[in-house]
Amino acid sequence: MSSGFVAMLALAVIAMAAIGVFSYLAKKRRIEGFALVAQQQGLSFSEDDTFGTLGEPFTLFRKGDGRGVENVVWGAWRGTELRAFDYWYYEESRDAQGHTSRSYSRFDCALLSVPADCPRTSIDPENLFTRLADALSFHDIEFESEEFNRAFNVKGADEKFANDLIDGRMILWLLANATDCWIELVGERMLVARRRLAPEELPGLFGFALGFVAQVPRVVGDLYPLGGPPRPDV
Repeated sequence: MSSGFVAMLALAVIAMAAIGVFSYLAKKRRIEGFALVAQQQGLSFSEDDTFGTLGEPFTLFRKGDGRGVENVVWGAWRGTELRAFDYWYYEESRDAQGHTSRSYSRFDCALLSVPADCPRTSIDPENLFTRLADALSFHDIEFESEEFNRAFNVKGADEKFANDLIDGRMILWLLANATDCWIELVGERMLVARRRLAPEELPGLFGFALGFVAQVPRVVGDLYPLGGPPRPDV
């Protein structure tokens, strides 16, 4: 075995060890950051998901070939019970030589209740993939605001509900605040997701979630009251 090969092997081992240490320290800092935010906001924290969050009926939790929840923060924030957490999923692929690799997508999410029994409805940022899907006849729900239609892809089991929910005031609020957010409502539950945030940005996610609920038109609760018959789409 040549000395050059031994040197290259040693460098590779050192590089792998450095990556492992960096990954460990980054994960440790993130856990500590979540714990600190929870303490500052008067909330509880757990590294592990003890709620069975992946059992919640949201589309995001069915994506990928594998998925997980960690760094969970929960409790009453400004008078509203909510839960926030790191969520990730991966998609696995295999090359011509049979080697597998994983591509990860990572989000921070907030989960809370809304004062209505909502048919499944999603409000997502419009992008190339959603435009292609719409071109293939998987049309989203259109609204009077062309600016809103260009910015968001809205899909739902009940078009009337979507129009009741997303009125003129809600359209303006979403355009000002939500172009980087994924929102889904199912029954009385709402999920808000953003691409991975720094721990200190979590209160902003909490505020956004409560802000959305505050914008829900009062008529939505009147037309879709809690305690009605079970919805087949939930």
